[in-house]
Amino acid sequence: MSSKIRNDLARRVEDSLDRLIDVTRRLVAVASPNPPSDTFKVAGVAEALLHELPGIEVERIEPAPRVVSLVARIKSGKPGRRLIFNGHLDTFPILENLPWTVPPLGGVLRDGRLYGRGVCDMKGGIACSLLAAALLAEHRDAWNGEIVLTLAGDEENMGSLGSGYLLEHVPHALGDANICGDVGSPRVVRFGEKGLMWVEIEAVGAPAHGAHVHKGTNAIDRLRIALDRLKDLEDVPFQAPPVVTAAIARAKAISESLSGAGEADTLGRVTVNIGTIEGGASPNLVPTHAIARADIRLPVGITTDVLAAKLDAWLAPLEGVSWKAIRRFEPSFTPPEHEIVTRTARVAAEVLGEAPAVNMRVGGSDSRWYRLYGVPTVVLGLTPFNMGGPDEHVLVDELLAVAKIHTLVAYDFLSAEP
Repeated sequence: MSSKIRNDLARRVEDSLDRLIDVTRRLVAVASPNPPSDTFKVAGVAEALLHELPGIEVERIEPAPRVVSLVARIKSGKPGRRLIFNGHLDTFPILENLPWTVPPLGGVLRDGRLYGRGVCDMKGGIACSLLAAALLAEHRDAWNGEIVLTLAGDEENMGSLGSGYLLEHVPHALGDANICGDVGSPRVVRFGEKGLMWVEIEAVGAPAHGAHVHKGTNAIDRLRIALDRLKDLEDVPFQAPPVVTAAIARAKAISESLSGAGEADTLGRVTVNIGTIEGGASPNLVPTHAIARADIRLPVGITTDVLAAKLDAWLAPLEGVSWKAIRRFEPSFTPPEHEIVTRTARVAAEVLGEAPAVNMRVGGSDSRWYRLYGVPTVVLGLTPFNMGGPDEHVLVDELLAVAKIHTLVAYDFLSAEP
C-alpha cells in the first residue's frame, strides 16, 4: 500500500466535486420510479457514464421488460480480490403533486444542498461509487484484483429482478466484499439489517342488519381479535448474537442522533406495523369480510419461520380467519469485526475526523442479497432528507465525504495482502 498514491486519491476526490455533482444530476434527471420498476432509460445514462472509463467491461441485464441492471468490471491485470460496489437505479415514485419547491428531476443546487427524487436513495450514493471506481481505474498498477459495479433495478420491489437476479445468474456479480452506498449516513457504518415479513390477515362473517347483530357474525370483530394476536409477535422471546447487541448499544448515541430516539430499541426487537385495514360496506350492515395487511420487522436472532409458526398456532383456532405471508426475507449481518467493516470504520474516522458508529440498519436493502450469497457487506451512504417526499435532497459536503470513503476503502482493501 503506497501512502503517496493513497494521498493522491484523496486529493483527487476533493478536486472532483464538480464532477460528482454533475454525475449525480445526470442520474437524477432521468425518472426511474418504482412502481413500475422501469430502469431502462436511467440504465442508459449510467452505462454511458461507465463507458467513460477506459478498459471497462459493461453488461446490460434485463430479466423482465425494461427492468435493466448493469454489471461493470475494472480489472487491474493482476490476481487478487474482487470488490463490489452495489447500488440501485430505481427510486420512490416522483409524486409531483407534493409541494416541491424545485423541479423533482432538476438537480437543483442551492445552499450546499442538491435536490431531486432519488438523490439520496440512492443516485448520489451511486455517483460516489462511480467516482471511486473511476479514480482507482487510473491507478490500476497500485492495486490487485478487480472492481465490479452492480447497478441494479427493482430494489424498491425487494430486488428479485435486480440484485437477486444478478447474484444468481452473473458469477462476477459476487465478490470478496461489497460496499453499498445506500441511504444512511457517512457517520454510521451499517453491517446488517432487520428481516421483513409482510402478512395479510382475512376474516369472513355472516350478513345481517346492523340493528340485528344477533343474526349475523361481524368479520371486523373477528379481524380485531386476530390483529391482537398478531401484535403479540412483538413479545416472542429470542436470543440475538451478543456481538450484535453490543454493537447496537455502542452505536446508540451517534446513531440515534441521526435516526431518532428509540432506534436502538427498534433494532433489538420484533415490530409489527398494521398498515391497512379494509372491511364492511355501511355502518348499518354487519360486515361479512375484512382484511388487514401488516409489516413485521425482525431482528437478528429470530427467523420468519418462527414467526409464521406462531401465527399458524395462534390464528388457526379463530373461526373465519385465515392468513398468508406476502413477502419475507431473513435478518442478516456481516460480523462487525470483519475486515470490510473495520476498514470502512477506520477510513470514515479518518475522513470525518471522528469515529463513526458501527450499527445495524432498521430498513432493508439489496445488501441482504449479498449476505445471502456469503459476501461480506457494509452500507455507507448519504443522510436522507425528505426521502420519498417533496424536496428530497443531500448535503454536498456529504457527497464528497462518502466518495472519499468509498475510494480509500476500496484502495485499502485491494492493495492489502488478503
